[in-house]
Amino acid sequence: VFLSEIGDKTFFVAGLLAAKLSRFVSFVGSLGALAVMTILAVLIGQIFHAVPSGLSQGLPLDDIAAVAAFLFFGVEILAEAFEDGEGSSFMDEELEEAEETVNESDTIKKTTALTQIASTFALVFAAEFGDRSFLSTIALSAAQNPVAVAAGSIAAQ
Repeated sequence: VFLSEIGDKTFFVAGLLAAKLSRFVSFVGSLGALAVMTILAVLIGQIFHAVPSGLSQGLPLDDIAAVAAFLFFGVEILAEAFEDGEGSSFMDEELEEAEETVNESDTIKKTTALTQIASTFALVFAAEFGDRSFLSTIALSAAQNPVAVAAGSIAAQ
């Protein structure tokens, strides 16, 4: 989970917000959003794990979901690595998207720390939804101990 966060939109949004706002405000808002997203991902993973074997016809859906997610990420990362060197890289695109997201947010300029924390929470939450670490956490939770996955993912974020 830690490695999947490096260079993605969430990474850049949190960094840009820390540069624009107080580091404490950015940290609290970002950590809160990432913790909530991790718990949500663990719950979704446990739904995969809890599918009765009668519905899945004996197939281990949780293991299949985990393998499919990691296979997808592996192929995606290799494809990005072998892309043509022309133009911008994947990380450049993520940075540009993060800059647009942060610059378009009017609520981060509010004066109270509570509104800035709430705005940071919302921006990081939106950036995190559906990215690699979110899907990785779902896959890990489907196949492993959910408490350990949640604790490890929150610590890695």
